[in-house]
Amino acid sequence: MIAMLHFAMLVITTMFATAAAVALQWLFLQVAYVMMQPATARRLSAHTQLARGTAQLARAFVSNR
Repeated sequence: MIAMLHFAMLVITTMFATAAAVALQWLFLQVAYVMMQPATARRLSAHTQLARGTAQLARAFVSNR
């Protein structure tokens, strides 16, 4: 009888620990999502000066060949 009680306590404790681990993992996932959101929320305009400079350099290189 005591062995069955110990086994039942082990099962209940394991279920509780599993539920707590899942809840904690879900919480960490939500926190990570919230922390990453500001990084993707604001879009910086692409710097076109580099592209223009590269195009000018390519044109200059082709004309010198």
